[in-house]
Amino acid sequence: MLKDYQTTLEEYCKNNKDRARLLIKCPDQPGIVAAVSTFLQSFEANILDSSQYSEDPEGGNFFIRMEFDCPGLPEKKSQLEPGFAEIADKFKMNYEFRYVSSLKKTAIFVSKQTHCLMELLWEWQNGELMMDISCIISNYDDSRELVESLGIPFYYIPANKEIRNEVETKQLKLLKEHGIELIILARYMQILTPKFVSNYPEQIINIHHSFLPAFVGARPYERAYARGVKLIGATSHYVTNDLDEGPIIEQGVERVNHRDQVKDLKNIGKNIERSVLARAVKWHLQDRVIVSGNKTIVFS
Repeated sequence: MLKDYQTTLEEYCKNNKDRARLLIKCPDQPGIVAAVSTFLQSFEANILDSSQYSEDPEGGNFFIRMEFDCPGLPEKKSQLEPGFAEIADKFKMNYEFRYVSSLKKTAIFVSKQTHCLMELLWEWQNGELMMDISCIISNYDDSRELVESLGIPFYYIPANKEIRNEVETKQLKLLKEHGIELIILARYMQILTPKFVSNYPEQIINIHHSFLPAFVGARPYERAYARGVKLIGATSHYVTNDLDEGPIIEQGVERVNHRDQVKDLKNIGKNIERSVLARAVKWHLQDRVIVSGNKTIVFS
C-alpha cells in the first residue's frame, strides 16, 4: 500500500508542477485584483480559482487566494517572485507564492490516544492529505508498530513537565534534521513552551477536545459533564503561547443528553476530534487559510 501511495505522490507532483497558489493580505483599496490578474497573465498563467474577502471596504484588510496554472513554472519562478515585488510594494501586501508540487514536510506528535493519528494516516494513504509525513514523535511507544509498518520514522521521546526543556531540545533537533514545515498535534498531551512555538509560527496545528472557547485546558469532557452541556465539540487551531487560544481553523459539535456519562462523551468526542483535525490539516495543506490577528480566513 505504501508503494502505491508513493507512486500517487510522485504522479501528483508531476501533474501539478506548473500549478501554484498566491495568498495575499493587504489594506483594501481599488485595483488589487486587476493588478494581480494582469501580472499573472503576463506570465501566461491561467487563473483556475480565485477567492477574496474584504473585512471592511473602508479601512479594513483584503484577502485573496488565487490558484493558477503557469506553463513552464519551474523555469519561471526566478522571475515570477521578484517581478511581483513591485505590485506588492504598491499595495502594501503581505504575500506568499506556494507551489503545489512542493509537498509540506510534516511531523505528527501523538501521545497515548491514537484515533486522530489513525485518521490522518488513513486519509494520507488514500490521497486525501497530500503531505510528506517525514516523522512521527510520541511520548508513548504504543504507535511504533503501526507507524513503522508504513515506512515512517518513529521517535519515542518520554516527556513530562520536569524534563520539558530537555525533551524539546531533542524534538527541535529532529524537526530541523527532517526539514519540517508543519507540525500536527494529534492529541499530543504535553504543553509546548514559547521557545518551541516561536520556531514554527502558524505551522503548528492542534486539536482540542472541546468547542472553544469553552473548557480551555485539561479534562474538558469531565468539566462538560459536570456543567450538563447538551452539545460537545472539538476545535482545531494554530498553536500560540496562550493555551488553546490560537487562531481557530475548524470546529465541530455533536448533541448529547443527560443519559451520557463522561465515557460516553469521550467516545462521541473522538469522532468529532478526528474529523475536525483532518479538515483543518487538509485546508492548511491546500493553502486555504490566512491568519489575521487571532482569527483565520478559510477559503472554501
